[in-house]
Amino acid sequence: MERQNRPLSPHLQVYRPQLTSVMSISHRACGVAMAAGSVLLIYWLASAAAGPEAFARAQGLLGSFLGKLVLFAFTYALFYHLCNGIRHLFWDAGHGFEIGTAYLTGYWVIGVAAALTVLVWIAALATGGGA
Repeated sequence: MERQNRPLSPHLQVYRPQLTSVMSISHRACGVAMAAGSVLLIYWLASAAAGPEAFARAQGLLGSFLGKLVLFAFTYALFYHLCNGIRHLFWDAGHGFEIGTAYLTGYWVIGVAAALTVLVWIAALATGGGA
């Protein structure tokens, strides 16, 4: 019997990405990002407990352009995971499985997460928390 050179099971190279699959993968990636961000939060809290010099170093790191970029991404991951989790709660209740509704709520999750992220950062910058 001649062996055929093809995947034995469905593979990412075979299928075109769809919003639902991309959002599912993104939901998991945001969960990982939030775990990594939690380590960053623990570092910041530990530096506050360690004294003024350690806290100043942490503030310098997190206040840099790269630090703010990481914090912005962490904020988006938090809101994306929250909004998509709410969407999943509706799915658990048996609502929103129609393809049109699934796509509409997917776009809503992306938009609401982006809007909440921007609003939080505008509020933080306006109160001096992001400086």
